Amino acid sequence: MTDLDQPLARPAARRWVPRRVVATPPAYDHPHGRRIMALVEAQGIEVERLRSARLTGVRGESDRETYARAKSTMAIVVSPPSRRRLQPIAPSADWRFDLAEGCPAHCQYCYLAGSLSGPPVTRVYADLDEILGGLAEYAGRGTVTSRRPARREEGTTFEASCYTDPLALEHLTGSWRRAVEHFGGWDAPVQLRWTTKFDDVGTFVGLTHHRRTRVRFSVNCLPVTIRFEGGTSRLADRLAALRRLALDGYPVGLTIAPIMPVDDWRTSYGALLEAVAAAVHGVPDLDLTAELITHRFTPGSKEVLLGWYPRTRLEMAEDARTRKHGKFGAVKYVYPAPVMAELRGWFEAGIAERLPGCRILYWT
Repeated sequence: MTDLDQPLARPAARRWVPRRVVATPPAYDHPHGRRIMALVEAQGIEVERLRSARLTGVRGESDRETYARAKSTMAIVVSPPSRRRLQPIAPSADWRFDLAEGCPAHCQYCYLAGSLSGPPVTRVYADLDEILGGLAEYAGRGTVTSRRPARREEGTTFEASCYTDPLALEHLTGSWRRAVEHFGGWDAPVQLRWTTKFDDVGTFVGLTHHRRTRVRFSVNCLPVTIRFEGGTSRLADRLAALRRLALDGYPVGLTIAPIMPVDDWRTSYGALLEAVAAAVHGVPDLDLTAELITHRFTPGSKEVLLGWYPRTRLEMAEDARTRKHGKFGAVKYVYPAPVMAELRGWFEAGIAERLPGCRILYWT
């Protein structure tokens, strides 16, 4: 038994129960909004009907109080018009669409820090039917998978977890089950993609997915998972969920992120790959991919994260990183080129050795 199999490494994640659920008036006009309200109330959670679309009562007297209030609040809203105009999401997929925004987990490197404005309230979208109905016009128009020979067999890909974690919210919304069924009934070369740090996959087993949904599990070595991924499922539970979906015929994947050169990282990440290999052993017709994402941060995300987690031990030293500029001039800090090359070489060799059937989709 490896360390990754130990059940006492951290407590099992429980389903999120928001302390406050609110619904804005526009959400009442959508059947899925009413379905979400009914689902939430069936679990004994009161839904507060707001009189306007403005969210109030979230900000506290300090940043920490505001963070705590926001993280325990779920708002049922209608997606803003800008979210209905899909954007490319390289290198993951052709297009990004959103069914929610925000996440109840407490990852100290949170990707959403600095990306979303205002307190981190979790917003779930009531206009699901309209969102799914608008996807067809984007089929065949992408440039990430649709036109690249190495990934063309994936068809037009739609990423549905950029700003949230589906399994953290599915028991409260049912949105991603409906998305899986929508893609399963869409007779075209298309694929739904989403990633999660949770393991609550029971309601997805048995759905008519026709292998048009790839579920990826965000995984990391134990030093990172235990220290920095608060409120998420244990690594062993995520891998068990990956196996369960793979046995049900889903294409599955690993999002190994954020990769960090922690002390003795080769041993820790080697144990991770061995645990994945054990989890997928004997799965027939396994379709497994890996996406490899190194840790990076921006000045804005660092400021937000230190406000949320003032005692974090997450390394965010600018002088130990390389400063880079994004496509629109945004500054980000990444590992120096020699470190990146060493990490990439090790992962590519390690995956080829331990998971020979796994396709690496990209490194970043």
